[in-house]
Amino acid sequence: MMEEEELEFVEELEAVLQLTPEVQLAIEQVFPSQDPLDRADFNAVEYINTLFPTEQSLANIDEVVNKIRLKIRRLDDNIRTVVRGQTNVGQDGRQVKEITRDIKQLDHAKRHLTTSITTLNHLHMLAGGVDSLEAMTRRRQYGEVANLLQGVMNVLEHFHKYMGIPQIRQLSERVKAAQTELGQQILADFEEAFPSQGTKRPGGPSNVLRDACLVANILDPKIKQEIIKKFIKQHLSEYLVLFQENQDVAWLDKIDRRYAWVKRQLVDYEEKYGRMFPREWYMTERIAVEFCHVTRAELAKIMRARAKEIEVKLLLFAIQRTTNFEGFLAKRFSGCTLTDGTLKKLESPPPSTNPFLEDESAPEMEELAIEKGELDQPKKPKVPDNPFHGIVSKCFEPHLYVYIESQDKNLGELIDRFVADFKAQGPPKPNTDEGGAVLPSCADLFVYYKKCMVQCSQLSTGEPMIALTTIFQKYLREYAWKILSGNLPKTTTSSGGLTISSLLKEKEGSEVAKFTLEELCLICSILSTAEYCLATTQQLEEKLKEKVDVSLTERINLTGEMDTFSTVISSSIQLLVQDLDAACDPALTAMSKMQWQNVEHVGDQSPYVTSVILHIKQNVPIIRDNLASTRKYFTQFCIKFANSFIPKFITHLFKCKPISMVGAEQLLLDTHSLKMVLLDLPSIGSQVVRKAPASYTKIVVKGMTRAEMILKVVMAPHEPLVVFVDNYIKLLTDCNTETFQKILDMKGLKRSEQSNMLELLRQRLPTPPSGADGSSSLSLMAPTPEQESSRIRKLEKLIKKRL
Repeated sequence: MMEEEELEFVEELEAVLQLTPEVQLAIEQVFPSQDPLDRADFNAVEYINTLFPTEQSLANIDEVVNKIRLKIRRLDDNIRTVVRGQTNVGQDGRQVKEITRDIKQLDHAKRHLTTSITTLNHLHMLAGGVDSLEAMTRRRQYGEVANLLQGVMNVLEHFHKYMGIPQIRQLSERVKAAQTELGQQILADFEEAFPSQGTKRPGGPSNVLRDACLVANILDPKIKQEIIKKFIKQHLSEYLVLFQENQDVAWLDKIDRRYAWVKRQLVDYEEKYGRMFPREWYMTERIAVEFCHVTRAELAKIMRARAKEIEVKLLLFAIQRTTNFEGFLAKRFSGCTLTDGTLKKLESPPPSTNPFLEDESAPEMEELAIEKGELDQPKKPKVPDNPFHGIVSKCFEPHLYVYIESQDKNLGELIDRFVADFKAQGPPKPNTDEGGAVLPSCADLFVYYKKCMVQCSQLSTGEPMIALTTIFQKYLREYAWKILSGNLPKTTTSSGGLTISSLLKEKEGSEVAKFTLEELCLICSILSTAEYCLATTQQLEEKLKEKVDVSLTERINLTGEMDTFSTVISSSIQLLVQDLDAACDPALTAMSKMQWQNVEHVGDQSPYVTSVILHIKQNVPIIRDNLASTRKYFTQFCIKFANSFIPKFITHLFKCKPISMVGAEQLLLDTHSLKMVLLDLPSIGSQVVRKAPASYTKIVVKGMTRAEMILKVVMAPHEPLVVFVDNYIKLLTDCNTETFQKILDMKGLKRSEQSNMLELLRQRLPTPPSGADGSSSLSLMAPTPEQESSRIRKLEKLIKKRL
């Protein structure tokens, strides 16, 4: 039975002694042991097998068992000793705890005794302080009161939790009563020294009032505010009398006198009362700020009454002098009193801060030089360095319509002067060295815009800026119509008053004289000017958005005006294209009227080709040199001319019928010559050879290669029919029956012969996929540019051999 109980105890002990790996590792580090019995993964079977590896080793089993029992007894003795030791420690701990409790009680008693003594001392100080405070108040000993009152209030804070005690509460009420009496007494002293009505007490400030201000710093902030308010009101009372609405000096033309008066008052205050008020009251700045609020209200009132008398020069004079005064305040004061609300008036909102304020408030606005195509580079809105900006000048904003109307009138006169100057001076002289000259009037216009924008942004960044933007838009359009579009040259057959589009239609419909050198230069000059205006208008829009209030930026949009200048550019380019295109028309007409079936041999390029090349060499260098500063628009001219000339050339090519084999070879040679000239067109006649733009080259190669392929089909024998038709489909990617019939006409075939060939073409044309026009499948059959170039080279060799 005992053995079973011991076995159960061992099993329970094993269950309890299942230590975590971390604990086991710590034990092994502290008590290292090589005994297998100390291992966490002890295995009894393995241990027994280690003790008795063979049957012969069982002979000394009794000796081994005795050793293990001895070891068990030793472990039991050790455990018993440790347990008894822990029992003694517990008794010792209880004794120590009792001693510690006694010490803590003594500590609490000491602390309470110290607190009691300190409280009694504070109570004695408070009672004596209150008595002294009441006595000093009656004797107006404000210097001593200032020091004593702060000490009494600090001591009183220690008794906040003892207010339930009648004596403490009574002392607290006496302190509050003393504070109230001090406040009323100090206000009365200031009222006596600086009465609201009548004159100041002679003799200036006294030390009593200076000490009273020190006391007011400790009292309720309302006392300090009341002192400041009454003093400033009394100090500015003279100003309200001198500059009453009915006084002559109150009007805008004498606004300088207002600011001169306050400057004298500030100097007078510093001399007489500068030491009376504490420095941290910022009394000089407060006087200036209150003067600004009063002046703003007075000016607004008088301007409403005499609005009809306000002229733009008078308004700008008053604004300029006011902003100068605000700049003076910014240099003199920090603006720290603008946000404390001590003297804030409901009718006078805080001055608006202009995030786009610039140092451009000099007495006279300087006209800033403007680089070609740009105003000031856009800047990030900077933090205003003048906190006083707008504190007075805000009152002028409702009357800025006078300024806007004046700028409307001035800009109208400026545009009229531009028109008159152009008529009197004529177009700019040709300038082939530096490119087409920008009309000087556009720079003058944007300089004036810059001046107006700067002025208006200093006056207001709100609705007046939107109104000014509308005026800008109006005269940008007028400049585009009257100065640019209105001065584009007309042909000799055109009558006055025609629009550009009607002029171009007329040029298309009849043979007209070419533009002169001066007219070509004028068109290029107008194009360059329009390009300058387009770029500058975009930057003007960005600058306006930068200066206007953030909430109004969406209302500034000059896209329509930029589109107007883009239209002028397109019209100018189209005029240049139509002029050169029309000059080439007679040569193409001559080509179509030649008897190509009678040509007997292939010679040099035909006279019509020479004529076309001559016109190109006459016009293109002039246009290129005058558009040197706007290279992209010269490239547009080249592309538009190629897109116009090549289809017209192919149209006239179809009119050359019938054509003999030799005639077709001559036409092919002429076509190749024109192709080479067109590829060289962007740099023709230039000493500096530049590679033509890839977009232009692609258009010329595609168009003129089609003309060459048409002639190659004409040169091919039409029998056998299948071979001829397949060759046509192979050479022309855009093959169709209409083009095929024109080619048959060029070959001189009769209608009866053509019908069979057309029917065969319809049969052999690949069927386009559903929903497509067949261009994709046909393009797959087209020869590559390399193949075409090879064929053309072979044809050239053949022509040279025949020559």
